[in-house]
Amino acid sequence: MDIVIKIVQFCLCFTLLVGIHELGHFFMARIFGMRVDKFYIFFDPWFSLFRIKRGDTEYGIGWLPLGGYVKIAGMIDESMDKEQMSQPARPDEFRSKPAWQRFLVMIAGVVMNVVLAVGIYIGICYAWGDTYFSNEDARWGYNFNATGHDLGFRDGDRFVAIDGEPVTNPDKLVNALIITENDRRITVERAGETIELTLPLEKLIAMRQQKGYEQLFALRQPFLIDSVTAPTAAALRRGDEIVGIRFPEESYDGLEFRDYKALLQLHAGETAGLRVLRGADTLALDLPISAEGTLGVLAANPYTLRTQRYTLAQAIPAGIRKTGRVIASYWEQLKLIVQPKTKMYEELGGFIAIGSIFPSEWNWEDFWMKTAFLSIILAVMNIIPIPGLDGGHALFTLWEIVTGRKVSDRVLEAAQYFGLALILLLLVYANGNDVYRFFLK
Repeated sequence: MDIVIKIVQFCLCFTLLVGIHELGHFFMARIFGMRVDKFYIFFDPWFSLFRIKRGDTEYGIGWLPLGGYVKIAGMIDESMDKEQMSQPARPDEFRSKPAWQRFLVMIAGVVMNVVLAVGIYIGICYAWGDTYFSNEDARWGYNFNATGHDLGFRDGDRFVAIDGEPVTNPDKLVNALIITENDRRITVERAGETIELTLPLEKLIAMRQQKGYEQLFALRQPFLIDSVTAPTAAALRRGDEIVGIRFPEESYDGLEFRDYKALLQLHAGETAGLRVLRGADTLALDLPISAEGTLGVLAANPYTLRTQRYTLAQAIPAGIRKTGRVIASYWEQLKLIVQPKTKMYEELGGFIAIGSIFPSEWNWEDFWMKTAFLSIILAVMNIIPIPGLDGGHALFTLWEIVTGRKVSDRVLEAAQYFGLALILLLLVYANGNDVYRFFLK
C-alpha cells in the first residue's frame, strides 16, 4: 500500500505540473491567434490513451509519461513535422508571427510553472504557516552520527554560525553543507567556548555521496522530570534534571548517553546513584530501578517547534520570497553539477528518485511542498538554453529579436535533433543511476 500511495502522489503531481506548463504555451499561442494542432499530457508515439478533437485542436493523454507537448502549427518542435513546414506559411502559424510574440509563447510554460510554485507557497504559508525548530532552543546542543564526528563535531556542540552567517534554522545548515563548491567554516559553542571548525570540501562530497547527512545530528534529550508516578521516586520533583547516573561499576556523567531508557532497563532491579540539578543546586540521590527498568517518573520534552503564522496579505510576499529562495538554491545545485570537482553529476536521478521523495503516507502539506519544488525544477530545467527545450527555442528567437535575422529552418532542425539526442542521453543517464542505486548497489 505504501508504494501505491507514492505512485499516486507522483502521478498526480507530474500530471498537474505538465498540464500547467503546456497550458502556458497553449493560452499564449491562442492569445496571439496561433493555431494549436495538439495539446497532450504525456507523449503519444504510435498511439494515445485518450483523444478528442475540439475545433482545430486535438486534446489527448499519451502513454509515455516523460512530459507533454503542445503542437503549434508552423513551429519546428519535437514533432519534427517537416511536411507542414514545407507548405507556404499561413497567417495563423507560429512562423508567421512577430519574433516577440513567438518568444513569449516559448517562455510561457516556464512562467506558468513559476506562477504555480508561487501560488502553492502562498497557500502553504496561509494555511499551515512556516513551522521550524529554532537553533536558539537547542540549549543542550546536538548529538552527531559517525559522519559528523569525522567532520570534527563533538556531541554537545551547538551551532552558532556558518561562514560567518548566524544559524537560526539548523535544517538549513545541512543544505549548506551539501550544496557547496568550497570548504565550509562552522562556528560552534562547545563547553562554554566558541570553536571554529573547517569542513573540507572532500569530506563534504564524501558525506553527500554516502548520504551521511541523513540524521547528521539530533537534539540531545535531557532527562527532565515532568511528573513522579511511583512512591520510590518521591525525592524527585517536576523540573529536576538528571545529569548523571552511577552504578557500582559504571558511571555516566553529563549527557554522554543517548538513550537513558535503555540504560535503566539494562540495570533493572538495581539502585541508581543520581546526580540531579534542581535550580542552582546539585543533589545526589539513590533511587531504586523497578523490575521493568523505570525510575517511576515521566520525562518531559523540553523542545517545541515554532510556527510563523501569516495573514493572506502577509502570505503573498512570503510565498514570493520562498519561491525566490528555492529557485536560487536549485540554480546553485545545477551549477555544481557541471563542476567535476563536486562530483554532483554522479547523483543525478530520474523518475524513481523523484517518486521516492514522496512519503508513504498522504499528507497534503507535504504533497504541496513537493509539488511546488518540482514545479520550480521543471521551470529551471526548461529555461536552460538546450535545443529541444523551451530555453533553446527562446534563445534562437531572442537572437532574431536582437539581430533582426531569423535562424534558418535547416539550422533549427539540426539543433532540434541535437537537443533531443542530448535530452535522451541525460534521461538514460539519470534513470540508469536510479536503477544502479535502487536495485544493483
